Amino acid sequence: MCVFSAPSFHEHEQVVFGHDPATGLKSIIAIHDTTLGPALGGCRIWNYGSDAEALEDVLRLSRGMTYKAALADLPLGGGKAVIIADAKRDKTPALLEAFGRFVDSQGGRYITAEDVGSSPADMEIVRRVTCHVAGTSEGGADDGDPSPATAWGVFNGIRAAARHRLGREDLNGLHASLQGLGNVGGHVARFLTDAGARLTVTDIDAERIACAVREFGAVAVAPDQIFDVEADIFVPNALGAVLNDDTIARLKVQAVAGSANNQLAEDRHGRMLADRGILYAPDYVINAGGIINIRHEGPNYDREAAFADCARIYGTLLEVFHRAHAEGLPTNEVADRMAEERIAAARERTPPRIRQAVG
Repeated sequence: MCVFSAPSFHEHEQVVFGHDPATGLKSIIAIHDTTLGPALGGCRIWNYGSDAEALEDVLRLSRGMTYKAALADLPLGGGKAVIIADAKRDKTPALLEAFGRFVDSQGGRYITAEDVGSSPADMEIVRRVTCHVAGTSEGGADDGDPSPATAWGVFNGIRAAARHRLGREDLNGLHASLQGLGNVGGHVARFLTDAGARLTVTDIDAERIACAVREFGAVAVAPDQIFDVEADIFVPNALGAVLNDDTIARLKVQAVAGSANNQLAEDRHGRMLADRGILYAPDYVINAGGIINIRHEGPNYDREAAFADCARIYGTLLEVFHRAHAEGLPTNEVADRMAEERIAAARERTPPRIRQAVG
């Protein structure tokens, strides 16, 4: 398996494979760019179908983290880790400690945190063997869970999309179709309901759906039917690649704005959305609340200040939308350019470094 020829290899600085026979750990850390600072990105634990699939995921996610940090004006680079395992069956304290040692071997170039399949409690275990971990209770941010902050950023991103595409200053009566009601999606649903929106929801977990119907008055549909719901805004909060040739053709919405990473199956799908008149909030812009909140961690953590910082996503997205409209480009291409411009400007101010990929 060659890293350099992988479809999503994009000038990554370093890609490292870690294996611990004693615990069964099989992990990949991808460091995309550290121009702005050490690479921060969560650890995804997923039962990938192949090593190539895991590599593709970690490469795409790490690049997204670079752009996310850049557009959030954070002194951080982009990285990501994946553990090839079944989170419900294979995750043990010993495996997490082995992962922590793997992270520690990078000497601080990569800082890990929770992601799909991992939790703040898991990060507490990782912290036993490395200090290069964020999103724990020791950070001062309550229980270390970044999900509420991520959701608050997404909610403000939805507000920006509603203003730009629908000309609305509030969300009262807006119809949102939500895919995924997990840690982030559940909070987004609550924020939308409190703002007066009505919801159509789906999830693979029947209990989550029942909770949304009971608490938010939501209408539930089967997972595959969510793409056919006629609504104002589609809010994807599950796994990536949900916007593809099939699903985009089925959408009956004015905008897409949700927390999921890597929502576009391919970059060209941003153009496909634009051609259909559907405004797209680039995922790494709208879901940056989690890393913004992590940046506020410390003994003097102030939740109100952190959430106010997350709300700046509203203005950042409006800037992306306005520039995309003015230049006649898809929003994902404009967001990429904006991030790359900020990184390039920072690179000019710093001495050159050897960029390496190890695999």
